[in-house]
Amino acid sequence: MSGQQSFGKDRNERQWLLENYQLLKKGAKAKFLEEEDYQSIIDYFNEEERFLDALEAVETGLGVFTFSATLWIAKADVLVSLNRYREALDMLEETSFLDPMDIAVISLKTEILLALDRQEQAVALLETALTSYEGDDKIHLLFELADVYDDYEAFEKVFDCLKWILEIDPEHEEALYKICFWTDYTGRNEEGIQLHKSILDEYPFNELAWFNLGAAYQGIRLYEKSIDAYQYAVAINDKFDYAYRNMGDAYIRLKKYREAIECLEKVSTLSLPEAVILEAIGFCYDKLNDFAQARFHYRKASHLNPEDAQLIFKIAVTYLNQANWTQAQKHLESALAIHPMQPEFHLAMGRCLMAMGAWEDAMSHLGNVVRVRPKNKNGWMELLRCLYLGGLFDEGFEYACMAFEQTESKPIFLCYQAAFMIALGQQKQALHYLEVAFASKPSLIRQFVDLDPSFLQITAVANLISRHKPVKRKKG
Repeated sequence: MSGQQSFGKDRNERQWLLENYQLLKKGAKAKFLEEEDYQSIIDYFNEEERFLDALEAVETGLGVFTFSATLWIAKADVLVSLNRYREALDMLEETSFLDPMDIAVISLKTEILLALDRQEQAVALLETALTSYEGDDKIHLLFELADVYDDYEAFEKVFDCLKWILEIDPEHEEALYKICFWTDYTGRNEEGIQLHKSILDEYPFNELAWFNLGAAYQGIRLYEKSIDAYQYAVAINDKFDYAYRNMGDAYIRLKKYREAIECLEKVSTLSLPEAVILEAIGFCYDKLNDFAQARFHYRKASHLNPEDAQLIFKIAVTYLNQANWTQAQKHLESALAIHPMQPEFHLAMGRCLMAMGAWEDAMSHLGNVVRVRPKNKNGWMELLRCLYLGGLFDEGFEYACMAFEQTESKPIFLCYQAAFMIALGQQKQALHYLEVAFASKPSLIRQFVDLDPSFLQITAVANLISRHKPVKRKKG
């Protein structure tokens, strides 16, 4: 109740000040206003974004308190709000009794110099000021300097400023939050590791320092060490959802999908449902071949983000992995309705329709893939497989020649040309193409045989394969 009374009192007091101010402007009899009263009136107009009224109020106040540094600084601040930067800067530099090293003056000058695109002067101003301050004021100026460096993309120096702050105050929360991002962005992970280790030597229960240490290890792919650091962070604060989130990612990188699921499910219990977390859980179940659970989580993610075609596509892939072609086709159609020219979706649809024996429709989708990505071999390989299995040998040979040209003469397409030649009764020419392909890359033998195992029943082909088949080396 006392808080409400205080609020009411403050509001009534400000109303009284505004009424008195209006009387003074009119020249009517009114109570004398103190310097801090004018500041309160100026603050009110600034809050209401009535900057011309604020400027009039500050001019009125300066008419009474001519040498008030507070009001002169307030005037400069109002001029900045009105985008009158040069006027504000001239005023700050020409008002002789203002202390040029006053931290409020420095902050305003910095803001003005940045607005005037004079970053180098802003840096020089702040670097000079830093020599005159210690403690919290120095930290304030270092944050200002970091913002200036960020403004003109001197990102390494942003990191340096934040590091300096943490050397002054190792547990400064804002600096710890910010340096985590800049460590990753600048790639100075080794330096970040050393910095946070030194902080933790002195403050072993600082959860943010442990988190940042984990993130720095993660940045150089030392995932086991990053997990150890995150585990310390959550031991100190078991509701530290970002630590569980990053730990889940680290476990995924290590292909420890069950541990990743455990961490990511913890995130879901600590924060509002997020599509990205549910998708990551689905991915883990996918890798564990638990397609029903993968689908369940992808679907939950899709409910949160129904326009994300990739989520629908991932649901379709779970059905493809279970050879449920009808459901796969249905979801691929939904994904394509959102992104009609996504090659990945057309490739999957082509494979699905081939499995269903719908050769012409499959060719149509696979044709879309090679049109969009003519240099990518996967689309060509699926299209050629479809043409071969669909019995379109003449067309298949032509497309195999096109694929060879478009993909910078990849030898796999010599194998496809040979396959179509054999089907067309041109065995002698086919053997020549296979000789060239297998000589350049013997591992292509398996792909060739997978296309049609009956090739092994052709004596000349079988002999050619036996000559080029890689010899397995004995262990030891």
